Amino acid sequence: MFRVGLTGGIASGKSVALARFAELGAVTIDHDGLAREVVEPGTVGLERVTDAFGTEVLAADGSLDRAALAAIVFAEPARREQLNAIVHPEIRRCAAEREARAAAADADVVVVHDIPLLVETGQADAFGLLVVVDAPRDLRLARMVEERGLSVSEAEARLAAQAPDAERVAAADVVLDGSQDPDALRAQVDALWPSLVREARDEDESAG
Repeated sequence: MFRVGLTGGIASGKSVALARFAELGAVTIDHDGLAREVVEPGTVGLERVTDAFGTEVLAADGSLDRAALAAIVFAEPARREQLNAIVHPEIRRCAAEREARAAAADADVVVVHDIPLLVETGQADAFGLLVVVDAPRDLRLARMVEERGLSVSEAEARLAAQAPDAERVAAADVVLDGSQDPDALRAQVDALWPSLVREARDEDESAG
């Protein structure tokens, strides 16, 4: 097994890269998806979030009102850290379980962890390879406004919640250019893939 950490600024093109890794045969673990799972109705995660932030972050059906929670945590860094302290341990537990299942099924597997806050949460050294998808800040801001329907102030708040671009790039083993069209980014993933397959095979042989 070879473990890859994938990260990038919001709206950098990371989801395009992740999808391409999956198409090529990687097992992908989407930590944003896990973040939703660990606060679904009936989970300990949602109970803890409600205890910390109040019932105003719940929708009428008892599910998490993500917009209400986002309005709180993106406005107050201390509250964002409080939320991260609740959900990140649960996310890591679920990710470890999925990785273990993947390795048990195929010893030569490449596992790609998609972690938006990988650098911010001190996980840069936890992977065999750290891949960063990078794109200029102004381009990412425009994508959030034009493609995701956010206001400029909402987009700015989300950018401010992540590490500076230079910090992410400095931690990277490989930097993919997300400023071009999706096909160009997919081609970069294709070029990287054979080396990941070799690494996974070598890891398996050395373990054996």
